[in-house]
Amino acid sequence: MTFLLLNQTFHPDRVATAQYLTDVARALVAQGHSVTVLSSARGYDDPGVSFDARETWQGVDIQRIRQFAFGKSSRWRRAVGFASYLVLCIARLVRMPRFDVVIALTSPPLISVIGALVSRLRGSRFVFWVMDLNPDEAIAAGWLKPDSVTAHLLARLLRFSLRQADQIVALDRFMAAVIAAKGIDPSRIAVLPPWCLEAVRFDAEGREAVRAAQAWHGKFVVMYAGNHSPCNPLDTVIEAAELLSGDAGIVFCFLGGGSVFREIQRDVAPRLPNVVCLPYVPREELSAALSAADLHVITLGDAFRGLIHPSKLYNVLKVGAPVLYVGPDPSHVTDVADATGLATWRCAHGDAAGVVAAIRAARATALQHSRTGADRRAIPYSIDCLLPRFVDLVAESGPSPLPVLERVQF
Repeated sequence: MTFLLLNQTFHPDRVATAQYLTDVARALVAQGHSVTVLSSARGYDDPGVSFDARETWQGVDIQRIRQFAFGKSSRWRRAVGFASYLVLCIARLVRMPRFDVVIALTSPPLISVIGALVSRLRGSRFVFWVMDLNPDEAIAAGWLKPDSVTAHLLARLLRFSLRQADQIVALDRFMAAVIAAKGIDPSRIAVLPPWCLEAVRFDAEGREAVRAAQAWHGKFVVMYAGNHSPCNPLDTVIEAAELLSGDAGIVFCFLGGGSVFREIQRDVAPRLPNVVCLPYVPREELSAALSAADLHVITLGDAFRGLIHPSKLYNVLKVGAPVLYVGPDPSHVTDVADATGLATWRCAHGDAAGVVAAIRAARATALQHSRTGADRRAIPYSIDCLLPRFVDLVAESGPSPLPVLERVQF
Protein backbone atom coordinates (compact mmCIF):
# COMPACT_ATOMS: atom_id res chain seq x y z
CA MET A 1 0.00 0.00 0.00
CA THR A 2 1.03 3.62 -0.50
CA PHE A 3 0.85 6.02 2.44
CA LEU A 4 0.98 9.81 2.63
CA LEU A 5 1.75 11.26 6.06
CA LEU A 6 0.84 14.91 6.62
CA ASN A 7 2.37 16.82 9.53
CA GLN A 8 4.48 19.92 9.93
CA THR A 9 7.20 18.01 11.78
CA PHE A 10 9.12 14.84 11.02
CA HIS A 11 12.62 13.44 11.42
CA PRO A 12 15.05 14.95 12.35
CA ASP A 13 12.90 17.45 14.28
CA ARG A 14 12.76 16.64 18.00
CA VAL A 15 9.22 17.57 19.03
CA ALA A 16 6.93 14.74 20.12
CA THR A 17 4.72 14.53 17.02
CA ALA A 18 7.80 14.32 14.79
CA GLN A 19 9.15 11.40 16.79
CA TYR A 20 5.84 9.52 16.87
CA LEU A 21 5.26 9.96 13.14
CA THR A 22 8.83 8.89 12.44
CA ASP A 23 8.19 5.65 14.34
CA VAL A 24 5.03 5.03 12.29
CA ALA A 25 6.79 5.71 8.97
CA ARG A 26 9.60 3.30 9.80
CA ALA A 27 7.17 0.60 10.89
CA LEU A 28 5.12 0.93 7.70
CA VAL A 29 8.26 0.69 5.55
CA ALA A 30 9.34 -2.39 7.51
CA GLN A 31 6.05 -4.03 6.49
CA GLY A 32 6.77 -3.34 2.82
CA HIS A 33 4.55 -0.28 2.36
CA SER A 34 5.57 2.79 0.36
CA VAL A 35 5.66 5.88 2.57
CA THR A 36 5.81 9.56 1.60
CA VAL A 37 5.94 12.32 4.20
CA LEU A 38 5.06 15.94 3.53
CA SER A 39 6.49 18.13 6.29
CA SER A 40 8.24 21.44 6.89
CA ALA A 41 11.79 22.32 5.89
CA ARG A 42 12.07 24.49 9.00
CA GLY A 43 12.51 23.45 12.62
CA TYR A 44 9.29 23.63 14.61
CA ASP A 45 10.73 25.26 17.70
CA ASP A 46 13.43 27.19 15.85
CA PRO A 47 12.45 28.25 12.29
CA GLY A 48 16.09 29.17 11.75
CA VAL A 49 16.92 25.47 11.59
CA SER A 50 16.70 24.21 8.01
CA PHE A 51 16.29 20.69 6.61
CA ASP A 52 16.82 19.38 3.08
CA ALA A 53 13.95 19.99 0.68
CA ARG A 54 13.84 16.31 -0.21
CA GLU A 55 15.58 13.16 0.94
CA THR A 56 15.09 9.43 1.25
CA TRP A 57 15.68 8.33 4.82
CA GLN A 58 15.43 4.69 5.86
CA GLY A 59 13.16 4.00 2.90
CA VAL A 60 10.88 6.99 3.58
CA ASP A 61 10.43 9.64 0.86
CA ILE A 62 10.51 12.94 2.77
CA GLN A 63 9.34 16.04 0.92
CA ARG A 64 9.62 19.31 2.82
CA ILE A 65 7.95 22.67 2.31
CA ARG A 66 9.84 25.87 3.00
CA GLN A 67 7.09 28.10 4.32
CA PHE A 68 7.56 31.72 5.35
CA ALA A 69 9.49 32.06 8.61
CA PHE A 70 8.02 34.82 10.76
CA GLY A 71 8.96 33.23 14.08
CA LYS A 72 6.61 32.61 17.01
CA SER A 73 6.92 35.82 18.97
CA SER A 74 3.25 36.62 18.39
CA ARG A 75 0.10 34.76 17.38
CA TRP A 76 -0.23 36.62 14.09
CA ARG A 77 3.30 35.57 13.12
CA ARG A 78 2.48 31.96 13.92
CA ALA A 79 -0.78 32.21 11.96
CA VAL A 80 0.93 33.62 8.88
CA GLY A 81 3.58 30.91 9.06
CA PHE A 82 0.92 28.21 9.35
CA ALA A 83 -1.11 29.72 6.51
CA SER A 84 1.88 29.82 4.18
CA TYR A 85 2.63 26.19 4.99
CA LEU A 86 -0.95 25.13 4.22
CA VAL A 87 -1.07 27.00 0.92
CA LEU A 88 2.26 25.57 -0.21
CA CYS A 89 1.16 22.13 0.98
CA ILE A 90 -1.93 22.28 -1.26
CA ALA A 91 0.21 23.39 -4.20
CA ARG A 92 2.53 20.44 -3.67
CA LEU A 93 -0.27 17.89 -3.25
CA VAL A 94 -1.83 18.89 -6.58
CA ARG A 95 1.30 17.55 -8.30
CA MET A 96 1.54 14.34 -6.26
CA PRO A 97 0.02 10.96 -7.20
CA ARG A 98 -2.88 9.24 -5.47
CA PHE A 99 -2.14 7.37 -2.24
CA ASP A 100 -4.05 4.44 -0.81
CA VAL A 101 -4.06 5.92 2.69
CA VAL A 102 -3.64 9.50 3.89
CA ILE A 103 -2.77 10.04 7.56
CA ALA A 104 -3.05 13.59 8.87
CA LEU A 105 -2.04 14.85 12.28
CA THR A 106 -2.89 18.28 13.70
CA SER A 107 0.19 20.42 13.12
CA PRO A 108 -0.41 22.99 11.84
CA PRO A 109 -4.11 23.32 12.68
CA LEU A 110 -6.30 22.49 9.66
CA ILE A 111 -3.75 20.17 8.01
CA SER A 112 -6.46 17.57 8.57
CA VAL A 113 -8.80 19.52 6.29
CA ILE A 114 -6.29 19.18 3.47
CA GLY A 115 -5.95 15.48 4.21
CA ALA A 116 -9.73 15.06 4.15
CA LEU A 117 -10.10 16.94 0.87
CA VAL A 118 -7.30 15.07 -0.88
CA SER A 119 -8.68 11.74 0.30
CA ARG A 120 -12.22 12.57 -0.81
CA LEU A 121 -11.16 13.82 -4.25
CA ARG A 122 -8.82 10.91 -4.96
CA GLY A 123 -10.64 8.07 -3.25
CA SER A 124 -8.01 7.45 -0.57
CA ARG A 125 -8.69 6.10 2.89
CA PHE A 126 -8.36 8.93 5.41
CA VAL A 127 -7.03 8.45 8.94
CA PHE A 128 -7.17 11.45 11.29
CA TRP A 129 -4.64 11.08 14.11
CA VAL A 130 -5.87 13.69 16.59
CA MET A 131 -2.97 15.02 18.68
CA ASP A 132 -4.99 18.01 19.87
CA LEU A 133 -8.29 19.67 19.07
CA ASN A 134 -8.53 23.12 17.50
CA PRO A 135 -10.26 25.54 17.62
CA ASP A 136 -11.33 24.13 20.99
CA GLU A 137 -7.80 24.50 22.32
CA ALA A 138 -7.49 28.08 21.04
CA ILE A 139 -10.83 29.02 22.58
CA ALA A 140 -9.89 27.44 25.93
CA ALA A 141 -6.60 29.37 25.85
CA GLY A 142 -8.39 32.66 25.18
CA TRP A 143 -6.80 33.10 21.77
CA LEU A 144 -10.17 32.94 20.04
CA LYS A 145 -13.55 34.25 21.16
CA PRO A 146 -16.02 31.35 21.15
CA ASP A 147 -18.72 33.35 19.32
CA SER A 148 -16.41 34.85 16.72
CA VAL A 149 -16.79 34.20 13.00
CA THR A 150 -13.30 32.69 12.94
CA ALA A 151 -14.13 30.25 15.74
CA HIS A 152 -17.31 29.12 14.01
CA LEU A 153 -15.49 28.66 10.69
CA LEU A 154 -12.66 26.67 12.27
CA ALA A 155 -15.14 24.53 14.20
CA ARG A 156 -16.95 23.65 10.97
CA LEU A 157 -13.65 22.75 9.31
CA LEU A 158 -12.75 20.49 12.21
CA ARG A 159 -16.12 18.74 12.03
CA PHE A 160 -15.59 18.30 8.28
CA SER A 161 -12.25 16.57 8.94
CA LEU A 162 -13.80 14.33 11.59
CA ARG A 163 -16.80 13.39 9.45
CA GLN A 164 -14.68 12.61 6.41
CA ALA A 165 -12.29 10.39 8.33
CA ASP A 166 -12.64 6.65 7.79
CA GLN A 167 -10.79 6.22 11.06
CA ILE A 168 -10.16 8.68 13.91
CA VAL A 169 -7.42 7.95 16.44
CA ALA A 170 -7.90 9.74 19.78
CA LEU A 171 -5.17 9.65 22.41
CA ASP A 172 -7.31 9.11 25.53
CA ARG A 173 -10.88 8.55 26.69
CA PHE A 174 -11.41 12.22 27.46
CA MET A 175 -10.43 13.25 23.94
CA ALA A 176 -12.67 10.54 22.48
CA ALA A 177 -15.59 11.88 24.51
CA VAL A 178 -15.04 15.42 23.21
CA ILE A 179 -14.92 14.14 19.62
CA ALA A 180 -18.05 12.02 20.05
CA ALA A 181 -19.86 15.04 21.51
CA LYS A 182 -19.37 16.75 18.14
CA GLY A 183 -21.76 14.27 16.60
CA ILE A 184 -19.16 11.73 15.46
CA ASP A 185 -20.07 8.05 15.46
CA PRO A 186 -18.09 6.47 18.34
CA SER A 187 -17.54 3.33 16.24
CA ARG A 188 -15.10 5.32 14.09
CA ILE A 189 -13.09 6.55 17.07
CA ALA A 190 -10.20 4.38 18.23
CA VAL A 191 -8.66 5.23 21.60
CA LEU A 192 -4.98 4.50 21.33
CA PRO A 193 -2.42 6.39 23.45
CA PRO A 194 1.05 7.28 22.19
CA TRP A 195 3.91 5.04 23.18
CA CYS A 196 7.05 5.48 25.20
CA LEU A 197 9.92 6.38 22.91
CA GLU A 198 11.92 3.22 22.26
CA ALA A 199 15.28 4.77 23.07
CA VAL A 200 14.20 6.14 26.46
CA ARG A 201 15.21 4.18 29.56
CA PHE A 202 16.61 4.84 32.99
CA ASP A 203 20.28 5.66 32.42
CA ALA A 204 22.20 5.57 35.70
CA GLU A 205 25.52 6.61 34.15
CA GLY A 206 23.89 9.31 32.06
CA ARG A 207 22.09 10.60 35.13
CA GLU A 208 25.34 11.08 36.99
CA ALA A 209 27.01 12.69 33.97
CA VAL A 210 24.22 15.24 33.52
CA ARG A 211 24.06 16.00 37.22
CA ALA A 212 27.84 16.47 37.35
CA ALA A 213 27.76 18.78 34.32
CA GLN A 214 25.03 20.89 35.92
CA ALA A 215 26.60 20.82 39.42
CA TRP A 216 23.51 19.08 40.82
CA HIS A 217 25.39 16.77 43.17
CA GLY A 218 23.44 16.38 46.39
CA LYS A 219 20.48 18.38 45.05
CA PHE A 220 16.87 17.32 44.54
CA VAL A 221 16.00 18.07 40.91
CA VAL A 222 12.42 18.91 39.93
CA MET A 223 12.11 18.79 36.13
CA TYR A 224 9.53 19.83 33.56
CA ALA A 225 10.62 18.42 30.19
CA GLY A 226 9.05 18.94 26.77
CA ASN A 227 6.99 21.61 25.07
CA HIS A 228 6.25 24.54 27.40
CA SER A 229 2.80 25.65 26.28
CA PRO A 230 0.13 27.90 27.80
CA CYS A 231 -2.09 24.81 27.69
CA ASN A 232 0.18 23.26 30.33
CA PRO A 233 0.32 26.15 32.82
CA LEU A 234 3.47 26.36 34.91
CA ASP A 235 2.55 29.43 36.99
CA THR A 236 1.90 27.41 40.14
CA VAL A 237 5.18 25.53 39.76
CA ILE A 238 7.09 28.78 39.24
CA GLU A 239 5.40 30.27 42.30
CA ALA A 240 6.54 27.21 44.25
CA ALA A 241 10.07 27.77 42.94
CA GLU A 242 9.91 31.30 44.32
CA LEU A 243 8.76 30.01 47.70
CA LEU A 244 11.63 27.51 47.70
CA SER A 245 14.28 29.89 46.36
CA GLY A 246 15.96 29.94 49.76
CA ASP A 247 16.40 26.15 49.79
CA ALA A 248 19.72 25.48 48.08
CA GLY A 249 19.01 21.76 48.03
CA ILE A 250 16.18 21.98 45.48
CA VAL A 251 16.64 22.84 41.78
CA PHE A 252 13.89 23.44 39.21
CA CYS A 253 14.92 22.46 35.67
CA PHE A 254 12.84 23.47 32.66
CA LEU A 255 14.04 21.44 29.67
CA GLY A 256 12.69 21.78 26.14
CA GLY A 257 11.20 24.65 24.20
CA GLY A 258 8.04 26.54 23.35
CA SER A 259 6.66 30.00 24.01
CA VAL A 260 6.45 29.59 27.79
CA PHE A 261 9.99 28.16 27.89
CA ARG A 262 11.29 31.35 26.33
CA GLU A 263 9.37 33.41 28.88
CA ILE A 264 10.85 31.42 31.77
CA GLN A 265 14.29 31.69 30.26
CA ARG A 266 13.92 35.45 29.87
CA ASP A 267 11.93 36.48 32.95
CA VAL A 268 12.25 33.79 35.61
CA ALA A 269 15.67 32.14 35.46
CA PRO A 270 17.64 35.41 35.78
CA ARG A 271 15.94 36.28 39.08
CA LEU A 272 15.60 32.84 40.69
CA PRO A 273 18.88 31.08 41.52
CA ASN A 274 17.14 27.72 41.79
CA VAL A 275 15.77 27.75 38.23
CA VAL A 276 17.72 26.31 35.27
CA CYS A 277 16.61 26.32 31.61
CA LEU A 278 18.02 23.74 29.20
CA PRO A 279 17.14 23.37 25.49
CA TYR A 280 15.83 20.24 23.79
CA VAL A 281 18.41 17.47 23.71
CA PRO A 282 19.01 15.00 20.86
CA ARG A 283 17.00 11.80 21.06
CA GLU A 284 20.10 9.80 21.96
CA GLU A 285 20.70 12.03 24.99
CA LEU A 286 17.09 12.09 26.20
CA SER A 287 17.40 9.12 28.57
CA ALA A 288 20.29 10.71 30.45
CA ALA A 289 18.54 14.08 30.68
CA LEU A 290 15.26 12.64 31.94
CA SER A 291 17.02 10.25 34.32
CA ALA A 292 18.79 13.20 35.95
CA ALA A 293 15.53 14.35 37.57
CA ASP A 294 14.32 13.19 40.98
CA LEU A 295 10.76 14.40 40.41
CA HIS A 296 9.09 15.01 37.05
CA VAL A 297 6.42 17.68 36.66
CA ILE A 298 3.38 17.13 34.44
CA THR A 299 0.79 19.87 34.14
CA LEU A 300 -2.54 20.12 32.36
CA GLY A 301 -4.73 23.20 32.18
CA ASP A 302 -8.15 22.65 33.70
CA ALA A 303 -9.89 23.67 30.48
CA PHE A 304 -7.69 21.44 28.29
CA ARG A 305 -8.65 17.95 29.47
CA GLY A 306 -9.65 16.08 26.32
CA LEU A 307 -8.24 18.80 24.04
CA ILE A 308 -4.54 18.01 24.43
CA HIS A 309 -2.65 14.97 25.67
CA PRO A 310 0.22 14.75 28.21
CA SER A 311 2.51 12.55 26.10
CA LYS A 312 5.55 13.34 28.27
CA LEU A 313 3.99 10.97 30.82
CA TYR A 314 5.15 7.88 28.91
CA ASN A 315 8.83 8.76 28.97
CA VAL A 316 8.56 9.50 32.68
CA LEU A 317 7.18 5.97 33.08
CA LYS A 318 10.25 4.62 31.31
CA VAL A 319 12.76 6.39 33.57
CA GLY A 320 10.77 5.46 36.66
CA ALA A 321 10.81 8.81 38.45
CA PRO A 322 7.87 9.90 40.62
CA VAL A 323 5.53 12.59 39.30
CA LEU A 324 4.21 15.91 40.52
CA TYR A 325 0.93 16.40 38.66
CA VAL A 326 -0.75 19.80 38.60
CA GLY A 327 -4.12 19.72 36.87
CA PRO A 328 -7.69 18.42 36.86
CA ASP A 329 -8.57 15.12 38.50
CA PRO A 330 -9.54 12.78 36.92
CA SER A 331 -7.47 13.00 33.75
CA HIS A 332 -5.40 10.67 31.61
CA VAL A 333 -2.48 11.32 33.95
CA THR A 334 -4.42 10.11 36.97
CA ASP A 335 -5.80 7.17 34.96
CA VAL A 336 -2.28 5.99 34.15
CA ALA A 337 -0.99 6.68 37.66
CA ASP A 338 -3.83 4.67 39.21
CA ALA A 339 -3.41 1.80 36.77
CA THR A 340 0.38 1.51 36.98
CA GLY A 341 1.05 2.45 40.60
CA LEU A 342 3.26 5.35 39.53
CA ALA A 343 4.15 7.43 42.61
CA THR A 344 2.26 10.69 42.03
CA TRP A 345 1.58 13.84 44.04
CA ARG A 346 -1.53 15.64 42.81
CA CYS A 347 -2.13 19.36 43.21
CA ALA A 348 -4.58 21.88 41.80
CA HIS A 349 -3.58 24.94 39.84
CA GLY A 350 -3.12 27.89 42.17
CA ASP A 351 -2.10 25.74 45.12
CA ALA A 352 1.57 26.75 45.30
CA ALA A 353 1.74 25.81 48.97
CA GLY A 354 0.48 22.34 48.08
CA VAL A 355 3.14 22.04 45.38
CA VAL A 356 5.84 23.05 47.88
CA ALA A 357 4.56 20.46 50.34
CA ALA A 358 4.50 17.78 47.62
CA ILE A 359 8.08 18.55 46.57
CA ARG A 360 9.28 18.37 50.15
CA ALA A 361 7.41 15.10 50.68
CA ALA A 362 8.91 13.68 47.47
CA ARG A 363 12.38 14.68 48.59
CA ALA A 364 11.86 13.12 52.02
CA THR A 365 10.88 9.80 50.43
CA ALA A 366 13.27 9.94 47.45
CA LEU A 367 15.27 6.90 48.48
CA GLN A 368 12.10 4.80 48.63
CA HIS A 369 11.36 5.29 44.92
CA SER A 370 13.12 2.45 43.15
CA ARG A 371 13.68 2.80 39.40
CA THR A 372 13.78 -0.97 38.96
CA GLY A 373 10.04 -1.32 38.28
CA ALA A 374 10.00 1.28 35.52
CA ASP A 375 10.16 -1.14 32.59
CA ARG A 376 7.34 -3.27 33.98
CA ARG A 377 5.05 -0.27 34.54
CA ALA A 378 5.74 1.04 31.05
CA ILE A 379 5.00 -2.23 29.22
CA PRO A 380 1.34 -1.41 28.34
CA TYR A 381 2.57 1.87 26.79
CA SER A 382 5.69 0.47 25.16
CA ILE A 383 6.40 0.90 21.47
CA ASP A 384 6.35 -2.89 21.09
CA CYS A 385 2.80 -2.98 22.45
CA LEU A 386 1.19 0.08 20.86
CA LEU A 387 2.98 0.74 17.56
CA PRO A 388 1.92 -2.58 15.96
CA ARG A 389 -1.68 -1.86 16.99
CA PHE A 390 -1.48 1.57 15.38
CA VAL A 391 0.03 0.19 12.16
CA ASP A 392 -2.64 -2.52 11.96
CA LEU A 393 -5.27 0.16 12.46
CA VAL A 394 -4.08 2.48 9.67
CA ALA A 395 -3.21 -0.33 7.26
CA GLU A 396 -6.69 -1.88 7.50
CA SER A 397 -7.90 -2.19 3.91
CA GLY A 398 -11.15 -0.55 2.93
CA PRO A 399 -13.13 2.32 4.46
CA SER A 400 -15.32 0.20 6.77
CA PRO A 401 -15.54 1.41 10.38
CA LEU A 402 -13.21 -0.23 12.86
CA PRO A 403 -14.05 -1.16 16.45
CA VAL A 404 -13.08 1.15 19.25
CA LEU A 405 -9.82 0.23 20.98
CA GLU A 406 -10.56 0.53 24.66
CA ARG A 407 -8.08 1.81 27.20
CA VAL A 408 -5.04 -0.36 27.65
CA GLN A 409 -5.90 -3.13 30.09
CA PHE A 410 -3.55 -4.10 32.88
